[in-house]
Amino acid sequence: MDRQNLTLMTDLYELTMMQGYFAHKDRNETVIFDAFYRSNPCDGGYAISAGLEQVIQYIKELHFDDSDIAYLASLGIFRPDFLEYLKTFRFSGDIYAIPEGTVMFPREPIVKVIAPIMEAQLVETAILNIINHQSLIATKAARVCHAAKGDGIMEFGLRRAQGPDAGTYGARAAIIGGCIGTSNVLCGQLFDVPVKGTHAHSWIMSFPDEYTAFKTYADMYPGACILLVDTYDTLKSGVPNAIRVFTEMREAGIPLGFYGIRLDSGDLAYLSKKAREMLDAAGFQDAVISASNDLDEYLIDSLKAQGAAITSWGVGTNLITSKDNPSFGGVYKLAAIRGQDGQFIPKIKLSENSEKVTNPGDKKIYRIYEKESGKIKADLICLADEEYRETDDLELFDPQEPWKKTKMAGGTYRLRPLMEQIFKEGKCCYTSPKVMDIRAYCQRELATLWEESKRLVNPSQVYVDLSHRLYHTKIELLEQMSRG
Repeated sequence: MDRQNLTLMTDLYELTMMQGYFAHKDRNETVIFDAFYRSNPCDGGYAISAGLEQVIQYIKELHFDDSDIAYLASLGIFRPDFLEYLKTFRFSGDIYAIPEGTVMFPREPIVKVIAPIMEAQLVETAILNIINHQSLIATKAARVCHAAKGDGIMEFGLRRAQGPDAGTYGARAAIIGGCIGTSNVLCGQLFDVPVKGTHAHSWIMSFPDEYTAFKTYADMYPGACILLVDTYDTLKSGVPNAIRVFTEMREAGIPLGFYGIRLDSGDLAYLSKKAREMLDAAGFQDAVISASNDLDEYLIDSLKAQGAAITSWGVGTNLITSKDNPSFGGVYKLAAIRGQDGQFIPKIKLSENSEKVTNPGDKKIYRIYEKESGKIKADLICLADEEYRETDDLELFDPQEPWKKTKMAGGTYRLRPLMEQIFKEGKCCYTSPKVMDIRAYCQRELATLWEESKRLVNPSQVYVDLSHRLYHTKIELLEQMSRG
């Protein structure tokens, strides 16, 4: 699963366009494509980048083997000389990307591909598939973790995910977004992340009574004993039996490690508060109360507001599927073509919908931080050869409403280039961090957002501005198009 040839995981039209380029264009014509998205998922104020490691693996493994060629030949639409070319196909271009775990915003390139047109065209589908899925789940996880206000979130949606890949790579993305662990053992093996879990109702039901089930489980796992208390009657049976087992462990001198109860049904706010009273009265003030049951960021936020005595949360279906916003919406658009003089000619896509008009040219991104607070002031998309110095005054303007301007005095802000080079002339020049290191980086990234941008409802949006040169390039192209 961590090494797969996904070359044919593409839309057919990528291959038919490749054949058209092969027959009618200079196959070495170099182009630039940008992968980006137009609006934040879940109506939020940000997104989290994820999936780059899998994109890297995809590019490394990109080749057509004999069975691929035979299948394509069987379709009857590909010329023999094109199929012969595919036998030696390899990616030879450059790729730049925003690192995984980075906070990002609409319309800025997540991935920039600079390559011969046939190569750049082929990789579109897979890049979007990987980045769209993992960025969506990482963003959803960050929102859920924000709602929990520091409590641990465990991802356990594997059985509700849309297949093995979505369950496993979705769990990876959820860890990047802030979850402390996953129930998915394969994810734990592949990516060296914590795996966690308790037991099901079937465990309780398979024993003659609830107490025996709890006692047996506690004897087996005394250092990680979370007991599911809602199989029969939470307050009359489940919690009292859990307290009985904890008491016997304490009297027997068995250290109580990570222990407590889990609620999986009913009024979680009411039950957790009553259970807390019962546990505290029995001397188990440090017992954990965890909860599950179709949770998402909105329900967790509501339970927090109601004073629920829950400090650990298991989130499944609504996280692994991002149920309220099941797609990320990333797109991949041509931005420039290299001319005969070696310079890139900017290209723009027009649309009757203004939000679908693309930003042309070879671009890079600067993140601008307010030096005093360390918070993000704005992102600035500019042309690749533009340079900015923190000692200079900086004027920012809204490209949609250019009369809205902000001036920042030199020395009051900090600049950070956002994209890193991933491939150079077909060779990977970037080492992906471990997932738990990406998670830690993501937490630092989230700390640079203003709290207003992290609101679950109607968040403040971070401005993504264009440099003056890029803006005027875009306007000039639009005027040329309007003149025909």
